[in-house]
Amino acid sequence: MARTPTTQIPLGFTAPEFNLPDVVSGKNTNLSDVGLKNGLVVMFICNHCPFVVHVMDQLVSLAKDYMSKEIGFVAISANDVVNYPDDSPEKMKELAINTHFPFQYLYDETQKVAKAYDAACTPDFSVFDKDLICIYRGQIDGSRPGNEIENNGKDMRKVLDYMLESKTLDFEQLPSIGCNIKWK
Repeated sequence: MARTPTTQIPLGFTAPEFNLPDVVSGKNTNLSDVGLKNGLVVMFICNHCPFVVHVMDQLVSLAKDYMSKEIGFVAISANDVVNYPDDSPEKMKELAINTHFPFQYLYDETQKVAKAYDAACTPDFSVFDKDLICIYRGQIDGSRPGNEIENNGKDMRKVLDYMLESKTLDFEQLPSIGCNIKWK
């Protein structure tokens, strides 16, 4: 399994617009449908990546905890499904239902949205404030498959708590690490 980090780009960019199908409902979803009044977490994930599988329960827990505080969450998969059929929309729907995703799981068939967000890996996280300005691109926590670090979401929880308190992030942002996005 390749270890690919989040692309480090300057923060402060506005969340790019998107209009993608939600694999569960079949309806298209855009940025304004998922952003809530206190911010938004955009997650690039997929079904088969061991790094995503490792943090899946924490992603659901984080979303449940913070969506109730008016922070939106959305997951997007942009992987090439021809070569990675486990990431097909049908399999995505199955995962979303079986794992009880509280957020929408969107399919980026053209991979244009992943490119607009400079996504590089799964999982890849970008956090946007209430004005949809990017304030964080980094890891959920330091846990990875095979290491002994607890998977508790502490980095992401700290970011979201700071955002809710209108505090400036004053700590090092460590990149997420995962499998590379499977480009066509």
